[in-house]
Amino acid sequence: MIIFKTIRYKNFLSSGNSFTEISLNQHKSTLVVGHNGAGKSTMLDALSFALFGKPHRKIMKSQLVNSINGKQTVVEIEFTIGKANFKIIRGIKPNIFEIWKDTVMINQSSHANEYQKILEQNILKLNHKSFHQVVVLGSSSFIPFMQLNAGHRRDVIEDLLDINIFSKMNTILKEKNSILKDKIVTVTNNTNIVKSKIEQQSKYIRDIAALTEENKKKYEKQVKRAQERIEKLQEDNSDLSKDIENNTALDELQKLQRKKNDIISEIAQTKQEMKTIAKRGMFLENNDTCPTCDQQIDNKDALMTKAKNEAYQVQSTLNLTQDYSSQIDRKIKAVEDIIADITEKTNNMNANNREIQSLNESNNELRTYLEGEVSADLSEARTDLEKLNCDKEDLFEEKLKVNEQLGYNSVIAEMLRDTGIKTKIIKQYLPAINKLVNQYLQVLDFFVHFNLDENFNETIRSRHRDDFTYDSFSEGEKQRIDLSLLFTWRQIAKMKNSVSTNLLVLDETFDSSLDHDGIENLLKILYTLDADSNTFIISHKGDILDGKFESKIEFAKDKNFSKMKI
Repeated sequence: MIIFKTIRYKNFLSSGNSFTEISLNQHKSTLVVGHNGAGKSTMLDALSFALFGKPHRKIMKSQLVNSINGKQTVVEIEFTIGKANFKIIRGIKPNIFEIWKDTVMINQSSHANEYQKILEQNILKLNHKSFHQVVVLGSSSFIPFMQLNAGHRRDVIEDLLDINIFSKMNTILKEKNSILKDKIVTVTNNTNIVKSKIEQQSKYIRDIAALTEENKKKYEKQVKRAQERIEKLQEDNSDLSKDIENNTALDELQKLQRKKNDIISEIAQTKQEMKTIAKRGMFLENNDTCPTCDQQIDNKDALMTKAKNEAYQVQSTLNLTQDYSSQIDRKIKAVEDIIADITEKTNNMNANNREIQSLNESNNELRTYLEGEVSADLSEARTDLEKLNCDKEDLFEEKLKVNEQLGYNSVIAEMLRDTGIKTKIIKQYLPAINKLVNQYLQVLDFFVHFNLDENFNETIRSRHRDDFTYDSFSEGEKQRIDLSLLFTWRQIAKMKNSVSTNLLVLDETFDSSLDHDGIENLLKILYTLDADSNTFIISHKGDILDGKFESKIEFAKDKNFSKMKI
């Protein structure tokens, strides 16, 4: 979980040369008020700029520098992830971008984009769009989830569920396939060159062999040696075939793989059972009364003990299953080694057969040549020809292997596409996502049934089963949907522990299209957020919202500079 601690900035937009510092984890809820242009939303732009190098609103980077001072713009943000403390420093005039971890600056790459990737992919584990879906709901340039296209919706969900690794794997696979395709072209070109050389060498031998009869005896010996070699290769093939016959390694491998699949399924089920028990234990630990019926939970300690015992038993079962899985893996490895040995022997037999065929063809040609005139010495020329033929066979084998690898990669690519593994994972979370959205919609007194499918298209039905789309509703109703999705993403992120964070910023949400009941219901949700949540409410309605939150920050203009009052 990311715990944002402080944000401080100077010479940023309307702030002056002294740092404005805001604690981000001191109070559960903070009201941020001030007149238009006083600098209320500046903290949100500073957050976005510190983390992603661009403001929340549509403001050019050059416009972020305070127009009066004109330089030394600095934004610093501090946060923790687990036990690690991070600090990000960005500046303009001069340009600064530093990432500090536990007082040590992470080595900067040669390009700022690469350094930003380290921050987003290795540290924050989320990008600009996902950050604003989980942390921010605003009325400025922020685009709510329902107004994103299907591709951007998928990006947000993949970040939340931490499955964008499959997209990265697919990108790497495409790069490998591109290399393999280039290799096929190279091998094909080299094969054509070798074929041309073989034709030229063969013609040379034929031409020289037609000139003289001096080396007939040498060619006769060559035929004899080739025949002896053929017999030796045939004996080798006979020995190899005995080792290959009646081998059942493939059948054994299929049985072991089926067992492995069953074990994987059993481990997944056991882990799901552990999650269910853990959820029950957390519920008992955090609740003394039933939230549904408000009755006291009897025998709470006994129920918690029972849950712990069940968890211990399930963990023991999981450990045994994983040990058995390891045994199966070792057996599979042993069988695969046997199959590899058989494959090698089969390849040797095929190579021997090709050599036998080549030798027979060569002998037939020599016998024909011996009937006529033979050149002075064709042994070197024939050696070169044999080498060329071997090169051609090697190139052919290499092309087969590359094509085979491309075939395997095609199967893997099918799994890594959006319709593959990722969709299966997303389908598992969709019921929970839709359930949470509808729960929040009911709290906000918006009684419709909201449903997202695996393609992230929405279906919204009223109580009378009439179908609607997001664009069919009023701005206030859209705001309720946006709020429900925002809180849902935070819940899902916390469940998945992917991009969970303490920070929540509502930028003029109370000032827009929510009616009085909507405001009251939104307050109910904010009051029920976890203790580790820190909510900032940016609003013009200080008179209405005053006293409803733990703390208050007021921004005002003093000599054209924003000043913060606490």
